[in-house]
Amino acid sequence: MKIYSLIAGIVLSGLSSAFAQENKSLSVVATKECQAFCKANTSKKALLLRAMTKNVPEALDATSTIGMVWVASGEFNMGTNDYPDARPIHKVSVKGYWMDENEVTNAQFAAFVQATNYVTVAERPLNPADFPGVPVENLVPGSAVFSPPTEKVSLDNIQQWWKYVPGASWQHPTGPESSIVGLDNNPVVQISYEDAQAYAKWAGKRLPTEAEWEFAARAGRSQTKYYWGTDLKPNGKWAANIFQGSFPNNNTAEDGFIGAAPVKSFPKNPYGIYDLEGNVWEWCSDLYRDDYYKDSPSDNPKGSSTSKDSEEPGVEKHVQRGGSFLCSDQYCIRYVAGSRGKGETTSACNHLGFRCVKDK
Repeated sequence: MKIYSLIAGIVLSGLSSAFAQENKSLSVVATKECQAFCKANTSKKALLLRAMTKNVPEALDATSTIGMVWVASGEFNMGTNDYPDARPIHKVSVKGYWMDENEVTNAQFAAFVQATNYVTVAERPLNPADFPGVPVENLVPGSAVFSPPTEKVSLDNIQQWWKYVPGASWQHPTGPESSIVGLDNNPVVQISYEDAQAYAKWAGKRLPTEAEWEFAARAGRSQTKYYWGTDLKPNGKWAANIFQGSFPNNNTAEDGFIGAAPVKSFPKNPYGIYDLEGNVWEWCSDLYRDDYYKDSPSDNPKGSSTSKDSEEPGVEKHVQRGGSFLCSDQYCIRYVAGSRGKGETTSACNHLGFRCVKDK
């Protein structure tokens, strides 16, 4: 979805919002399924903003694998029975590839912006033609920000904790008064799929397929409830940055973090890769289909040639993986191994980032 077409065009004009980051597990949450980000139209007009994107030059050293981990080819069981769009569990093989050992950081993204003068989707002017019925004075660049209520609320209306904030962007993750100064090692957020693709091209890399992403997250281990094992808190310690407490109003931060944590704050997996669960959602290259696993190829799958989300017909989306610091066992448990997320190409929010991979 185009983050502005609903969050700006709907939240700011007082209409009903359909913004949400992920579907709730029916086995955990009794309320209705939440939708991915927001409903919007992906018209040609909406894509005109892309014309503002400057050509992105290739990185000076496209052969470098510094800060990456080699993931050897292999086979694994992909998916989970916990969510309809991740069924059936099926055997998949992937070719070897290099993967960033951590999520792309603010410092890394800043280097890209400095080298290319790239302007992210959240920072670009809004085209009034894309937002019929919204007052022009309300069409201010910005993005979606998690804004928790002060008290317990029902979980059937995400407008109670998600808001469109003018001025929110990768440099100002929660609004114009916020800053990334001193947060060089935090994962960059407020990143759309389009932004992640631009960075990957500049760095001589690409976004991972969701098969590559899950293979790396499982790291040769058997299929367990969580990527790190069978227990939510192995040896009594949190293994990832997720939401503890009463969602959405009271994050007790038992894991040490209210929001995103600096990369490598939690133990690396057996492949030497950090934060493949929790912290921030990560874009994958695959177009999202909620029925893709029924016919997914077994050899190095790269996703469908078309997008389909039964909840938002006609909206093109890409896969996201890993969950985030907002995933809670009360509302969303998309840190469960094999689960999937989704989002439209130009969507962004303050718990959405990415990492890259590279072919041999």
